[in-house]
Amino acid sequence: MQRFTISLDDALAERFDAWIAQRGYDNRSEAVRDLLRGTLQQSQLQDGKAAHCVACLSYVYRHHERDLAERLAALQHEHHDLAVSSMHVHLDHVHCLETVILRGPTAQVVQLADALCAERGVHHGKLNLVAVDLHERHRHGPGAAHMHLKPSH
Repeated sequence: MQRFTISLDDALAERFDAWIAQRGYDNRSEAVRDLLRGTLQQSQLQDGKAAHCVACLSYVYRHHERDLAERLAALQHEHHDLAVSSMHVHLDHVHCLETVILRGPTAQVVQLADALCAERGVHHGKLNLVAVDLHERHRHGPGAAHMHLKPSH
């Protein structure tokens, strides 16, 4: 473990301490570590250096938009290797919220998310990506072999 010192002006330190307390961190070090991890991971994703990811895509859409629910489901089925699961919530008589869990090559996940959000009638699309490292394919006992995904650091 390495140590480093950082200087903050009083106003920034007070805002940071309030932010730390609001999120329940025990100390500044834990908060700084999480901020650094998040920033470095976002940089890795934006620079195209994260080959694989897991992601959560959420969007709101108009349920009665012509064939929209079917088009969204068809896109997910066409990419069944990327779309792991989805949850559908009725917000009112017209709008639905859908959350889709995705995993796979980052470029393909982003492309699918963009395609889903670009469908006419979809609003408020938001993709949250987490870079992952692939580990060896293996099995636990007699079951099928599988791959573990470990969040990148």
